[in-house]
Amino acid sequence: MGRLNNRVAIVTGAAQGIGAAYAKAMAAEGASVVVADRDDGQQVVDEIIKGGGTAINIVTDVSDETSCEAMAAETMDAFGSIDILVNNAALFGHLDAKPFEEISVDEWDALMAVNVRGVFVAIKSVTSQMRKQQYGKIINIASGTLFKGTPMLLHYVTSKGAVLAMTRCISREVGDDNICVNTLAPGLVMSENVLARDTFSDAGVDANTETRALKRRQVPEDLTGAMIFLASADSDFMTGQCVVVDGGSVNN
Repeated sequence: MGRLNNRVAIVTGAAQGIGAAYAKAMAAEGASVVVADRDDGQQVVDEIIKGGGTAINIVTDVSDETSCEAMAAETMDAFGSIDILVNNAALFGHLDAKPFEEISVDEWDALMAVNVRGVFVAIKSVTSQMRKQQYGKIINIASGTLFKGTPMLLHYVTSKGAVLAMTRCISREVGDDNICVNTLAPGLVMSENVLARDTFSDAGVDANTETRALKRRQVPEDLTGAMIFLASADSDFMTGQCVVVDGGSVNN
């Protein structure tokens, strides 16, 4: 029996990379999955359906409140409930590392619109339904970088610190409605966007790997076990927490 049978899960930023891995893992555990991405996620949906799962594609811009509200409404029309929200959509793979003085205000604002406001408005779009159900799982995605104070990516690291703060605050506001809000914090993952970028050199990735207790490169599938745990009934008495999955680079 799947650990997410009869659950409906929305995964933002799931058209490729880590988000796609989350979506496929949830479908394999029995969830009906919404692939919500600014890009077309139909290929991921087709893969899930081919594997015997249930999924739909809803093109969504998480930085836009109207788009998120439409996503929630379409999910309800299709499946009749919203049990799980994974706030995976974020800007990272296309960022150029640079000193903070070289980050323009426009670049800062564009990143915050997705990485912080996007999490906020996506949560707002689903909580009324979760309150009606008296149950829900919200999993926000942070990063191990926020515990390290990683340099040269101030806007990104700051955004992930905000996500953790949001998790802790919202968990206290929705706890009476039996909604759990937790954070998953990956290390540097060899996602499609990371592998495609010259910014992440072999030497840089190897240096990052050497900071880990488990000295190998992290892949998207390394995160799915923790994700399923946070989305399932196994974590029903856990909220406001942050689970770091990075091979032991962060010790906090």
